[in-house]
Amino acid sequence: MIISTPSDLASNGPRRGYFLRSVFKKEIAMALEPAVKNAMAFFDVQNLFQHAKAAFGNHHPNFDPIKLHRAVCHANGWRPTLTNFYTGVPSRQEAPMWHAYWSNRVLALKRAGVRVETRPLRYRQQTIEQSDGSTKVVTTAQEKGIDVRIALDVVSMARKRKFDVALIFTQDQDLQELVAEIKDIAIEQNRWIKIVCAFPDGPNASYRRGVPGTDWFRMDDAFYQACIDPRDYRPAER
Repeated sequence: MIISTPSDLASNGPRRGYFLRSVFKKEIAMALEPAVKNAMAFFDVQNLFQHAKAAFGNHHPNFDPIKLHRAVCHANGWRPTLTNFYTGVPSRQEAPMWHAYWSNRVLALKRAGVRVETRPLRYRQQTIEQSDGSTKVVTTAQEKGIDVRIALDVVSMARKRKFDVALIFTQDQDLQELVAEIKDIAIEQNRWIKIVCAFPDGPNASYRRGVPGTDWFRMDDAFYQACIDPRDYRPAER
């Protein structure tokens, strides 16, 4: 089931695109909407996973990006094209099991035709004060550069006319600046472009808003669980 809000596709209607200003006529006009809309997906993997974990209780990023891409497109009458997958990967020294997990999964995704971009996680030491007054040093991992890479790729693909719909699976609010850039590209190219933000939603969701300026596609538990990847990518025990 897809849940709607005033910012959703249901209320905006499937014909919502970006308005274009004619330089010659000096008037506002709607670009011609394509009969067949090619939709390219961009997955911010860790962002999607963390929100799915809060909303639905999934404890590792076990979604199938191809299935999710196709399911959202099917619900809206779009044609799915390339699936782009972006994630940070832990180091072998800090997390050997997860490093092997992602090595196996990335290989499988590439064989399935998914375009994968990875970044090594960065680690830093943090001192935490405990309830008894003592301190403890812990290592935390941080993902850097994924949102920038996604934004650059969406802009690049738009300029190359690779999609009509950019389907982004993230709730990263920093990407709202991307919307203005895509609107400018639509004006320059005099064509219809839509950006859609798909994200998990439910009673336990940690955040219930998509990227500002985009159309929102809310995925409930049943929709999300229907797109799970059943394979186990963990390394075999020796």
